[in-house]
Amino acid sequence: MKRLWAWAALIIGLLYFILPLVGMTNFSLKMRRGEYSFDAYAKVFADSRFHETFSYSVWMAVLTILFGVFLVVPTAYWVRLKLPFLRPYIEFVTLLPLVIPAIVIVFGYIRLYNTSSWLPLTGSYIGTDILLVFGYATLSLPYMYRAVDTGLRTIDVTTLTEAAQSLGAGWVTIIGRIILPNVTVAVMSGAFVTFAIVMGEFTMAALLNKPAFGPYMQLLGANRAYEPAALAVIAFVITWACLGLMQLVSKLQKTPQRPV
Repeated sequence: MKRLWAWAALIIGLLYFILPLVGMTNFSLKMRRGEYSFDAYAKVFADSRFHETFSYSVWMAVLTILFGVFLVVPTAYWVRLKLPFLRPYIEFVTLLPLVIPAIVIVFGYIRLYNTSSWLPLTGSYIGTDILLVFGYATLSLPYMYRAVDTGLRTIDVTTLTEAAQSLGAGWVTIIGRIILPNVTVAVMSGAFVTFAIVMGEFTMAALLNKPAFGPYMQLLGANRAYEPAALAVIAFVITWACLGLMQLVSKLQKTPQRPV
């Protein structure tokens, strides 16, 4: 009986998730009256704004991942090696982006870094790009930190550090050539989640007036009928591709790792 209820719950969940997707995909293929076609997808891919916003968001995602790795890997390593008593506090801080809305964070940026402040980042194109990368890194911090922290648990950080120091390695060499290669799979897992977050984020990019993929999706949805459905399917495929890659690297992470 329990198995029957479990299967019923699974089927209801799948229908709740899959039916809207099937309906949206079906609608996106009906742009040509009376027959199915990929006209909506062709129009989306032919739109120059799609290429501009998509490439911009990909570039922002790459910068966010690099900044996240530069920030999180040394922090998680140092906390695990020297300051283990701070782990609960660090974990609490990294969870704050889950309870603080993105609109609060971006309004804080605008208030603190406006043109009349001591650091007027909102007054230039590059400055707002920097704020956007910081904002994206904040949103992805809970996932990136836990991925790296989980990767550090699989290796003996203390022994690796002492061995490297006995050979004369400095802290930069230890982190860059000893620790980072041993947690590459964990870093990649966090990077894929970060990529998916950046590609679908709307609030920060819209309020900072940046040509990102999220605001483009909203703009297209407000003015077209079939193209937004096609764009939503494309975004869904991108997100699930990232999740599939994350599952793949998670399976690789479960295999025993040999310290470098």
